[in-house]
Amino acid sequence: MPGTDPPPATGLLPDGAHESPRPGTALLRMETTHDRRGVLDGAWWPRSRDIAAELPGLIGALTEHLGPVSRVGLDSAAWDGLPTRLVVDGRVVHIDASSVGDDTVLVTRGDQDLFSLLVVPPDTPPAAARAAMAQAVRADNVKEARRILLDTGAEPFSTASGGGDTEQA
Repeated sequence: MPGTDPPPATGLLPDGAHESPRPGTALLRMETTHDRRGVLDGAWWPRSRDIAAELPGLIGALTEHLGPVSRVGLDSAAWDGLPTRLVVDGRVVHIDASSVGDDTVLVTRGDQDLFSLLVVPPDTPPAAARAAMAQAVRADNVKEARRILLDTGAEPFSTASGGGDTEQA
């Protein structure tokens, strides 16, 4: 069928992965190089804090291009009601909740292949979200997720989740 290429055999996302998403799909960007040197492997911009509504889209997008996802690590304070597991497309995905507040989601493919994604808060203005996602996927990025969000004008996810006022230096 024209226009539908099979997923890459190497486990990398196709070059078209940075195009605008179709309605109902996850807003996700991933680094597409063979050399994983950057601090982050990609970025995710969920539309809400409802993990049961948001995670299936992320898992579906990652599974389509990278293979089955077995585990996801999330900041418990940033999400509304975290279950210990979800069934996505007939597969159980285990959810590890912690209170680290580091503005990332950790995704495990298979038994040990780990990807770290910046999480852009749902209420982030589009320009700031695009800038943060673009910075996160740069192969030479050495900034941590929170620093990227602050530098691009997005309020960090852990702060935006209602954790109270933050002082500016």
